[in-house]
Amino acid sequence: MGEISDISYPTLLAASENYIRLETLHTANDVVSNALAALPIFRHYDLDGHVHSSSDGQKFETRIATINARHSPKYFGLKKGIVAYSMVANHVPVNAQIIGANEHESHYVFDILFNNTTEIHPEVHSTDTHGTNEVNFALLHVFGYQFAPRYRDLQAKVTKTLYGFKHPTQYGDVLLKPIRKINPRLIVEEWEQMQRIFVSLARKTTTQSIIVGKLSAYARKNKTRRALWEYDNIIRSLYLLDYIDSPPLRRNVQRALNRGENYHQLRRAVSYANFGKLRFKTEYDQQLWEECSRLITNCIIYYNATILSHLFAYKERRGDNAGAALLAQVSPVAWQHINLCGRYEFTKAPEVIHMAAIIQALVQAPVPQDLAL
Repeated sequence: MGEISDISYPTLLAASENYIRLETLHTANDVVSNALAALPIFRHYDLDGHVHSSSDGQKFETRIATINARHSPKYFGLKKGIVAYSMVANHVPVNAQIIGANEHESHYVFDILFNNTTEIHPEVHSTDTHGTNEVNFALLHVFGYQFAPRYRDLQAKVTKTLYGFKHPTQYGDVLLKPIRKINPRLIVEEWEQMQRIFVSLARKTTTQSIIVGKLSAYARKNKTRRALWEYDNIIRSLYLLDYIDSPPLRRNVQRALNRGENYHQLRRAVSYANFGKLRFKTEYDQQLWEECSRLITNCIIYYNATILSHLFAYKERRGDNAGAALLAQVSPVAWQHINLCGRYEFTKAPEVIHMAAIIQALVQAPVPQDLAL
């Protein structure tokens, strides 16, 4: 950076050591995310009237062995790496954390949702199959979220995990039949113990991922664990029935996950240095790198969303409702017009962005259909 910018290496190093901290970076990311949420176009990215978020992990190889770097032959071959686990809501990366490649992503779903400090509050949250376990439906339901994962093999999932309040023989000759009857009495008997778990999660008295991991790995004979599983079975069964019966729900889940993948592509483009391989020696440095990358992508998304918001308002004023509706489907996650590999100038006074001139140039060109969500 010292070689390709107008600031010397010693100055950059001093700034990095004195000002770049996790607390300040996280606050900066929240400021940009909240500014994005205040833009007029933000709520037009809602899916079925709700802020629909998704979380997924992105793998990065580490060039230096660290304590949290682990093997993953599928992604790293014989090398080691880490996972940047991110949550995206309406195209905005609102939270992220670094986890090991050997850790199950489902243990961090509640973490990344409940520790969100922005003003963007998702109502529905989706993951892929790796984000599911035996307790996430119950935990997210208790805390006011609707968990809406996408399953790799839906038919196999339904035939093994669909439960009902009656014995399977009482459902007659139906296409979908529960595999066994739910035991609501067990949930009632253990409700007080389950509430203790919920309070521990809410108060953050310990790492939430540890609690979720232990709950998922308890011995089946543990009564409280079985009661929580029963509660989870109820919420999951209701979701599976809705997921099968509702094509819009399936589309929304897929669209939410696609938004997360789009963010990962932008983030990969931002993290092009060292061919995307991490060279940090400590986990703290990895977390700094994660927050810095998220801040840059947040700024790019904010710039794009600002242009789209102004263009959206222009078309609404002109009565072009069709054009405005089409713009609401254009993703702000784009970087073809951003020079990520040029020379960086920090001391030069920035040029004023003439938004009106940009809008006038854009209204002359049709919106490409391939940019739609």
